[in-house]
Parts: sequence; structure tokens; C-alpha cells
Amino acid sequence: MNRKKILIAVGVVVVLGAIAAVNLTYERSNGVEVTTEAIKARDLEAVVSASGKVQAKRFVDISADTMGRVVNLAVNEGDHVTKGQFLLQIDPRNLTTAVTRGEAGLAAARSQLQQFRALVESAKVQLAQATDTLRRQEDLWQRGLTTKEAYDRAVTDKRLTESSLAEREQQVETQERRISQELATVESARYDLSKVRIEAPFDGIVTRRNIEEGETVVIGTMNNAGTVLLTIADLSVIEAEVEVDETDIPSLAFGQPTKITIDALPDREFTGRVTEIGNSPIQTTASGGARQATNFMVVVTLDEEIPEVRPGFTCTADITTATRQQAVAVPIQATTVREVRLDKDGQVVREPETDRRRRSVSTGVSAEELPDGQRLEEVEGVFVVRDGKAVFTPIKTGIAGDKYFEVLEGLKAGDEVITGPFSSVRELADGVDVKLQANNQKTS
Repeated sequence: MNRKKILIAVGVVVVLGAIAAVNLTYERSNGVEVTTEAIKARDLEAVVSASGKVQAKRFVDISADTMGRVVNLAVNEGDHVTKGQFLLQIDPRNLTTAVTRGEAGLAAARSQLQQFRALVESAKVQLAQATDTLRRQEDLWQRGLTTKEAYDRAVTDKRLTESSLAEREQQVETQERRISQELATVESARYDLSKVRIEAPFDGIVTRRNIEEGETVVIGTMNNAGTVLLTIADLSVIEAEVEVDETDIPSLAFGQPTKITIDALPDREFTGRVTEIGNSPIQTTASGGARQATNFMVVVTLDEEIPEVRPGFTCTADITTATRQQAVAVPIQATTVREVRLDKDGQVVREPETDRRRRSVSTGVSAEELPDGQRLEEVEGVFVVRDGKAVFTPIKTGIAGDKYFEVLEGLKAGDEVITGPFSSVRELADGVDVKLQANNQKTS
């Protein structure tokens, strides 16, 4: 390399060094403009939000137990009903005929039973007569005053009357069983007839009516659910059925207080408590091979009646899973993650004072180049302003509130943390100079 090239290279190095020195001096005199907020104690609430629908705790879908045409429909949607109130009736003529036919058959069977019982009494009289005749023939036979033929005839007559009596008694027993069968048939027909008149099972409101007078209802089968005629709901106890993401389920517990807002009643807020937490995820049908989110059904029972509510209203539930009173809190936007160098005790190993703009807290060396006992690790922390510099400080957080994290370790009340701008928090390096923006709010 000739002398001229060496001089040029030296000149370039000098110029670059001068530019770097000017930039360093400029940045130190000006610094990165940031906004800060003073750490202080706050009341925090960890909230899980979920959406779903409002339902009555107690409701029933009324279906028909017998097929037929609706001949009398006494209620409309929105009607209040009381337990035992008449709702509708299905044409009873076929079932009434079945009851009449069964009752007639039962009466005939009972009449025939009386006839059989009369025959039994007659057979008993004949047996008594045959027994007396045989006794006389035996006495005469022993004294030699009758013939063998007359004696044998008396024996035969008694046996025949005994057989006839047994037959008549068997007919009575069979007829009694037949009467029991006829009676069961009549009871079944009467029960079927009673089902054509449908009454309210409890006090409530008719929230749905799927039938009109004159239409024919269909009873359910194995492959057919049948016609749902009416839905009656007891709106004295209201529940919010919401879908909660699987990541939030571990933080839920029975009895946690909840605030519910109903879209149809936007200016009101209702309170309730968690009463059910699903053990199995809600089954969904995936489409297009896309992975579906896994949600669990959670039921919140409201503390009050809501006359204006209707089952199916959409709602949002904010479930309070944890609270902290006067906890040290840091703004959520102030937290960030950096790769830092830690010693064997888990303490941050900081670089000597250099220009570290847009660099992490670590020196940028690889794990193989670290001294024994040190390691690189990504940790969560904030930038605290100390002596005009941004100092990255690892923190340990607890519950997450709406705008603040609970701080368990790393900060104390009065520390000034950098909250913005977002790009500055994201790109700041440990030890860079900072200055406050003119409109900075230190506390909130």
C-alpha cells in the first residue's frame, strides 16, 4: 500500500471519528424525548371479559305427547302464566273414543266375571249334592241294599262336579286378570286423553310460541325432536351464559363478583356472581381446516330481577378474578422485554458508559463469549429515569388491571418510569440520555 492510500485511509477514520463524536455530543446534550409517570400505590382489579347471552335459569320447552290438531290456543308470546293455567288443547275426539271403548270393554268383562262367579256357586251346590248322594250310596253299599252300578254312578257324578267346579273357578281367575288388563288399558287411555290439555308447569312468561290454532302437532321420535309448541321461562332468576377463553379459565372461581352489561339496555349495569364453570370446552365445527379458539361456558347468576330482559339478549360480563388494595402499580405501556446479561445471582451486568443507542442491555456478545457464571436471558422490565438516563430495571409483576400491572419486585413508589412514546419504549437501550417532553404528565 503506497503512502497516498495510507493518508486517505487515516483521513477517513478521522472524519468518521469526528462525526461520531459530534453525534454523541448532540445526543447527550439533547437526549431522547420521552414521557414519564411516577410510580404510586393504586387499587387494582384483574378482570376477565367475555360475551354471551342472557337466559332464564329455569325454562321449559313444551312439546306434545300426542299427535293431533290444536283446537284451543289460549296464550300468546309475552303472556304471564301461573302454574296450572290452561295453555292449549289438542283435538281429544280420538282419545275420548279410546277411553269410551276401553270403559265399555271393562264393563263387559266385569259382567262376564259375575256370570262366572254364579257358575262357580252353582257348581259348588252340585258338588254338595253329589257328595251327599255318594255318602248315601256308600252306606247302602256297605249294608248290601244298593247295586254296584248305582254306587259307581255316584262316585263318577262327584268327580265330574269337582272337575266342573275347578273349571269354573279357573274361569273366574282368568276373567279377573282380563279385567286388570282392561283396567290398565282404560287408565292408559285416560292418561293419553289428559295430555291433550296442556297446562303451565310453573309461573313464568311465554317467551316463544311456535304453533297456531288449527295446526297439527307431531310427537317426537328417535330421529325427530317433534314440535316445540311453547317455551315458558321463569324470569325471576336470570343467568348470563358467556364463553371464556381457555387461558382465563384457571383464574376463575365460584362466587367471583361480576358486572354485566346487556346490549339492549345500554345505560344500565347489573351485578352477579359466577355459579358455573364448564369442565369441557364448547364444541364447535371447524371450517376450512382453520383452528378454532377453545372456549368454556361460564354461567353468571344476576343478583336482581330485570323485568325488561328477554332470553337471548346479548351481554358482556366483566368477572373480577383478583383485587389488590394500594399495590405498587406500573403502567402497562411502560413494560417491555429486553435480553440482558445476568450474573450467577440473577443480577443485571451492565456495560461501561458508552454509546448504547438502540442496543439491548447486554453487550451483544453470544452466550459462548460470556464469562463463567453469566448468561443471556430475556426479562420483563421498565426503563426508570435516573440522572437523565434511561435505566432498564427488571420487575416481577402480579395481577393485571385495566391500565396497570401490580409490581411485586423491582420498583418502589416515587420511581419515574418511561411510558412513551411507544416507539421510544420499544427501542430504548439501557443508559441512553433522555429528556422529558414539554407536555409530560408525571403522575396520573
